[in-house]
Amino acid sequence: MATADETGAACALRISVCYARPGAAFLKELEVPPGTTIVAAIGASGLLQACPEVDPATMRVGIFGKLKTPDTVVRAGDRIEIYRPLVADPKSARRKRVQKIRQAGTREGQKWLRGGAN
Repeated sequence: MATADETGAACALRISVCYARPGAAFLKELEVPPGTTIVAAIGASGLLQACPEVDPATMRVGIFGKLKTPDTVVRAGDRIEIYRPLVADPKSARRKRVQKIRQAGTREGQKWLRGGAN
């Protein structure tokens, strides 16, 4: 949490900004003044220069896995995360995996067709 120095002014907040790409990850710790928003922190981290595909206006952002709006004010110790869009819909991907197992004719794929346990 931010503390005050001898003059009574609030100290900078230590936060981190992370963005995961296939094959690499961007993770940077930095200090920002109190009242900094998520968008301002992303800009200050250098992420936009390192990863030009990132657009905070259209991508989802969060703090420790919880979705937040870009204008949310950060607190000391926050980890700002920028989320990439999903490549596949999780429900349809699971549906395809189950269908593939059923077509293979394995016992594992048939247990859901029996309608009961065992």
